[in-house]
Amino acid sequence: MPLCLESRLLPMLRLDNLSVIYGPGMTALSAISLDLYPGEFTVLLGASGAGKSTLLRCLNHLTRPTAGRVIVEGLGELSNPHDLREHRKQTGMIFQQHQLLPRCTALQNVLQGRLAYSPTWRTVLPLPQRDQCIALECLDRVGLLHKALTRVSALSGGQQQRVGIARSLAQKPRLMLADEPVASLDPASAHKVLSFLHKICREDGISVVVSLHQVDLAIAYADRIIGLAHGHVVFDGSPQNLDSERIEQLYRHTAVPVTA
Repeated sequence: MPLCLESRLLPMLRLDNLSVIYGPGMTALSAISLDLYPGEFTVLLGASGAGKSTLLRCLNHLTRPTAGRVIVEGLGELSNPHDLREHRKQTGMIFQQHQLLPRCTALQNVLQGRLAYSPTWRTVLPLPQRDQCIALECLDRVGLLHKALTRVSALSGGQQQRVGIARSLAQKPRLMLADEPVASLDPASAHKVLSFLHKICREDGISVVVSLHQVDLAIAYADRIIGLAHGHVVFDGSPQNLDSERIEQLYRHTAVPVTA
């Protein structure tokens, strides 16, 4: 079960008055303040262009905020390269298009998640046995141990995304970020991918933040839904409180998407 609000002492990550402006009249995020907690499965929900991906990328400074602060427990405001490297080392990223090496095996791709733990000179050699054991364990946790020596190009889209999850898990992260990880998957594969992410969140106490546009999936898996519209947070609460009026506010001027 997720930690109750009363038992949470400190957020693992805080956004303080965060804004991102790409140019005149192009405000992606506007003065957003949020706290994220360990062991919480958070879904960023909203229509295309609402600011979900920008917010997600701000959490590890892949997109730099125009104003405001990202504050990480134990590291502060990420104001120097060392702290930023350490934060990224502890943050797994899962992409919509997988970002895998298609000619490499599933195992070789998952081992990429261990590179941050090795000195630069070591990355030209095979990684230690310990790292290979970690990678195999991560593949096992997403149900793909039997595909460890299979080229990624021979896997289905859902299996490739699970390899992406295993690669992220191999980093031993405190935070996992998934940007529209099921957008290109069929409903059955989408549920399988989100089920694995949800299970990892529960078992490892990792904070997982997933951007989605499917309302039904958000309600099925989230502990907390943060609804975005035009760069503003318009909802922040449990799935049970996301009523039809709030959904209409999120998806005004667009159809409400579902998985099927």
